[in-house]
Amino acid sequence: MLHFPRGRSPYPRALRELVYGLYARRVERRLDHSQAPKHVGVILDGNRRWARNTGGTTEQGHQAGAEKIQEFLGWCEETDVEVVTLWMLSTDNLDRPAAELNPLLGIIEGTLRDLAADGRWRVHHVGTLDLLPARTQSVLKEAEQATDGIDGILVNVAVGYGGRQEIADAVRSLLMEHAGRGTSFEELAEIVDVEHISEHLYTRGQPDPDLVIRTSGEQRLSGFMLWQSAHSEYYFCEVFWPAFRKVDFLRALRDYAARHRRYGG
Repeated sequence: MLHFPRGRSPYPRALRELVYGLYARRVERRLDHSQAPKHVGVILDGNRRWARNTGGTTEQGHQAGAEKIQEFLGWCEETDVEVVTLWMLSTDNLDRPAAELNPLLGIIEGTLRDLAADGRWRVHHVGTLDLLPARTQSVLKEAEQATDGIDGILVNVAVGYGGRQEIADAVRSLLMEHAGRGTSFEELAEIVDVEHISEHLYTRGQPDPDLVIRTSGEQRLSGFMLWQSAHSEYYFCEVFWPAFRKVDFLRALRDYAARHRRYGG
């Protein structure tokens, strides 16, 4: 038996890419697009670890992850996905040192401009806008306005997002709305239900995610779309986000299509 140094493939990169391409086409041919998820949520995890493994900087890792987004959206378009939610920056990330946070915000802003300039995607921000720097807020608003009339995939960009914060904001919005109507707390307590809260989420009016993908091997949601993902299917992928390939995405879709979804049980 032949042995090779750990972490090295005995096959040239070009050959590996050819094999992956052939395998991806084989998986894609067998996919039933009618069984594809309509809303896919993605926790873009592993940028920093990918950078460390490749000898790069944290900033280079985030940049590589940002460059993967357009490619990923193209795969979604090919497989009839209608809504994509990309968790790009959590509320917890806002506490990082300025030396790391500021370059990351700059990369996110550049990504938003690229998404808007592409002309294929409709950008929608999910998150707490007030927690973000004024420049980031401005870029988010401009991207939403520039893409408002586009009839393409709805791309939710979760920037300054936290699942608990979203629910708190939804309840606060619900209370403010009914206070404006003169509804008493007793009256509100009698009528409030799941649908009332859903109408005040960042994603109100959208379908809940059918499939949530998390890269990097971590098997937890970390607060991602806590309310909306109650009946979602989860797919945890070992590969870091910058190295996520089309074949990895197709495997997630294949896995999703093979499951029997049982809502509430």
